[in-house]
Amino acid sequence: MIKKAIIAMSGGVDSSVAAYIIKNRGYDVTGVTLRLFDNEDIARTEKSCCSLSDVEDAKSVARRLGIEHYTFNFKDDFKSQVIDRFVDAYEHCKTPNPCIDCNRYIKFKRLAERARELDCEYVATGHYARITEENGRFLLKKGLDSTKDQSYVLYSLTQTQLRHTLFPLGGLSKNEVRDIAKEQGFINAQKHDSQDICFVPDGDYAAFIERCTKKVYPNGNFVDLEGNVLGEHKGLIRYTIGQRKGLGLALPKPMYVCGVCPERNTVVLGDNADLFKRELDAENINLIAADRLDAPIRVEAKIRYSQSAMPATVWQTDRDRIHVEFDEPQRAITGGQAVVLYDGETVVGGGTIC
Repeated sequence: MIKKAIIAMSGGVDSSVAAYIIKNRGYDVTGVTLRLFDNEDIARTEKSCCSLSDVEDAKSVARRLGIEHYTFNFKDDFKSQVIDRFVDAYEHCKTPNPCIDCNRYIKFKRLAERARELDCEYVATGHYARITEENGRFLLKKGLDSTKDQSYVLYSLTQTQLRHTLFPLGGLSKNEVRDIAKEQGFINAQKHDSQDICFVPDGDYAAFIERCTKKVYPNGNFVDLEGNVLGEHKGLIRYTIGQRKGLGLALPKPMYVCGVCPERNTVVLGDNADLFKRELDAENINLIAADRLDAPIRVEAKIRYSQSAMPATVWQTDRDRIHVEFDEPQRAITGGQAVVLYDGETVVGGGTIC
């Protein structure tokens, strides 16, 4: 019996090649582009995605592959599950990773539900990660191309989701993917990669939040670790842990954001050395390699997408919480970001830093 799969096609080269690969593996493939927001609602740049041209690029590849292509309108889901969560996190002085929420609530939940309605057993994407089955358990592993590995933003996948997910690019490098696209004559073979936060392509998070909420976030004081006032900030949503640029202060030495305090409407500044901590707590956890951590285990842990995983010990403190202690202090551990745990190439699990 031929297996049916939906492939999420953004119009980019990765998802296009992923569609080509699974079709060649014998799957009955349907291409889908997700309409997640209206482009007039965001600040457009040349690196914006989800434009009409992206949809046309996806349709062009689908025609070349001889597969059906549809556009699904998930704007309401994306607003409630990704954009609203993004805004709420910043309003609570957290720094979120909306790509994780998009994977958790849109691609591998909402799209998976639509796939089942269409009698498709699998959802495929162009992520650089791998799925294996060992002793009846599905495991998420790093993509072989360490420069493109995306396992960090996929830690929320459940056993059921992993069972019905395909990552055709997990064993390929980006150069190999582009070579395949060129060989197949795909229109997007040389297309630039879309940036992480698709709905804020100009990088001005504060302006985006102000447009969404129509609120004015009041000025307050910059203070040092002793509480001495150093100047005036322009609203708490403009600052995140570890930030040095954009403070607008003339200081005798470089200073960094070490804390954001909504109760006092203050931003705390300190030295770079003040940013280093060894421990963190995380909530809203998802474990992949085990149902529960019954004892402390050794892992390597990442506290942001762009950082290397570092040696640490983790133990589960509650049904939905873990505590992580690093061997060496880590710089700028930031609430709202994800901590993702690895055992070599395998994702143990992860959660949201408190």
